[in-house]
Amino acid sequence: MYAIVRAGGRQEKVAVGDVLVVDRLTGAPGDETRFTPVLLVDGATVTSDADALSKLVVAGKIVEDLKGPKINILKYKNKTGYKKRQGHRSHLTRVEITKIGK
Repeated sequence: MYAIVRAGGRQEKVAVGDVLVVDRLTGAPGDETRFTPVLLVDGATVTSDADALSKLVVAGKIVEDLKGPKINILKYKNKTGYKKRQGHRSHLTRVEITKIGK
């Protein structure tokens, strides 16, 4: 059994025991979080009905907060002396899926 959930503006395929990395969630490590299911596949049964999915729970446990890789951004315009250097690191959360079902 697996589910497609909406997490941080993206959709992720998850099963019980999977560990996924999503955009930063509020909560401390050890807290439980819930995700919105978009699709549920259980063997040959596929559930995509919004009413049926609203009764289902996809729950996970926050494992840790972390940062993504450093991204270097450099803007440069020729012959004008314009240079701009900038960096970015995304704030992420590692979550372990603990339950899919009712």
